[in-house]
Amino acid sequence: MSVTYVPLTPAVAEFDADGRLYSPAYGDVYHSPSGALGQAEHVFLRGNGLPGRWRGRGAFTVCETGFGLGLNFLALWKSWRDDPERPAALHVVSMEGHPFAREDLAALLGRYAPEPLAELGRLLAAQWPDLLPGLHRLEFEDGAVTLTLGFGDAQVLAPRVSARVDAFFLDGFAPECNPRMWAPSLLRDLAGLAAPGATLATWACTGELRRALQEAGFNVRRAPGYGGKWHMTAGEAAAEGRVAGALRLADAGHAVVVGAGLAGGGIAEALARRGWRVTVIDAGRAQGAPAHVGHIAAALTPVVARDDNARARLSRAGSQRALARWLGLAPGAAPRVCGTVQLERDAGRSAAMAGTLEALAFPAQWVRQVSRGEASELAGLPLARGGVFFARGMLVQPGRLIEALLATPGVTVLPGVAARVERAGQGWRVRDASGAELAQADTVILANAAGAQGVLSASGLLDPLPRVAQMHALAGEVTLVPAAVLAGGPRCIVGGEGYLLPDTGEGCVAGSTYVHGASEARVGAEGQRVTLDKAAGLLGGSHPDFDALVPGSLPGWAGWRAVLPGRLPAVGELPHAPGLWLAIGYASRGLSWSALMGDVIAARLQGEPSPLETDLAKLVAPR
Repeated sequence: MSVTYVPLTPAVAEFDADGRLYSPAYGDVYHSPSGALGQAEHVFLRGNGLPGRWRGRGAFTVCETGFGLGLNFLALWKSWRDDPERPAALHVVSMEGHPFAREDLAALLGRYAPEPLAELGRLLAAQWPDLLPGLHRLEFEDGAVTLTLGFGDAQVLAPRVSARVDAFFLDGFAPECNPRMWAPSLLRDLAGLAAPGATLATWACTGELRRALQEAGFNVRRAPGYGGKWHMTAGEAAAEGRVAGALRLADAGHAVVVGAGLAGGGIAEALARRGWRVTVIDAGRAQGAPAHVGHIAAALTPVVARDDNARARLSRAGSQRALARWLGLAPGAAPRVCGTVQLERDAGRSAAMAGTLEALAFPAQWVRQVSRGEASELAGLPLARGGVFFARGMLVQPGRLIEALLATPGVTVLPGVAARVERAGQGWRVRDASGAELAQADTVILANAAGAQGVLSASGLLDPLPRVAQMHALAGEVTLVPAAVLAGGPRCIVGGEGYLLPDTGEGCVAGSTYVHGASEARVGAEGQRVTLDKAAGLLGGSHPDFDALVPGSLPGWAGWRAVLPGRLPAVGELPHAPGLWLAIGYASRGLSWSALMGDVIAARLQGEPSPLETDLAKLVAPR
């Protein structure tokens, strides 16, 4: 079902006559006058039988409606920290229609978070995302505590959540002030997430609400209230939900990943961080050249669309996941957040983009329109036109990034070229062209770009996947330009028709070519003429030294893109071959999809809440 885009409206910090945080939009206060920590502990923790119910569990998942300042989350996190019998993993999914900006959240937590929660509040504020619609994954305690924040209307988000929920915290504004947060349709969607034995608690307690909860699939009762309220509501899910039954909870095991590029590296790191043993089969090393060796630099820039379509949402989610996952890597492997100026082709497109940004209402610190003068100032070079500036645009060195991902403890890289897969008990065996076994495991993930097509075909598994059967390889080439010919090069990424990247210390990369029907991917004079012309088209003014460069005389890198119809990847488990997964078709967006799709697959295998909405997951499912 298509949903009309509605921009986020951030929360406004106002206070009532008693100094309590107050929502002018809903005419209600954010927490009990008797204290937020006391309410969290009495209503939401004890109301759900916590911490007792999570003891002896490997993982426990909570779903909350109405995040507010996050005081319930902080109280839950503190309870987890303080419990020696806590589960190894605590997952929280929370939906908030009107999130606070980071600076406001930090200030309000400093004012309202009681001392026992103050440190955790500072950690939360430090990771708080930009106010962009969709899901945001935050990780604490080395990944043992995750917070999947949904920014947007809960009635839109709840059907898009994939999670196996053990406890529900219903904490929206009062039903009479914000009835959408208590609507029967939303309560039914929440019940659909319930794991066996799931519980529910809320401070709200009206006969109408209890009847709605009963009809949605919860057995509920009145319980003693908190802070002057006589009653609250507590209960249990009457049956296991639709999503919970579809998710399997698995202990960390062994996975084989075929492919050691951006797709395979992202998956290997995501699984290894969760304690999996991962064997990566690398065709490049078997043939003497690891993936992306010599690929000096590339850009990771999200895209925007007026209707915030699937490609834009996936791109935004991917760029945010990459930033969160990779920024802590070693220098050289970690992205450089330098920003991207994306130039518009002409005045008409510039006017259209102004309308798009107005409709999206994204934060200006994430994307804003810039004139030619401001674009030139950001780049430190005269540019041909204005455009938009993505402050989080990242310069990445793919070869170094992949090496760092594959160096994650628990990952073993095995040179080899996979030719086919076959059933091996409950799992899969990977064989090379001679029939020799390369590796086997219960879980095998084909992340070898266009090579996956041949493996599936040779294994008799391609016929049910007509979209994958249409995948084709597209050659591409980039050129390394001496920074000196551009006065040191641009300070930020410059994109448009082609791109020009800041100096990495080895030069500035200009790209890229798109060659259909090529028999090989190679560096040559024709490709360098194209990349240099594209770079020149981005630049304004005269650059005699750059214009004097001779195509064919410069170093560069060439490789392949695996492209599927619609230019979206194919990621997920094969319905006709359980235990066999695909992560292919990343096209020109390998950096955008790598970390996100790695976490999507790992979360699915672990039974965690997914960091990707279900409608997007269906769009990229192998077919």
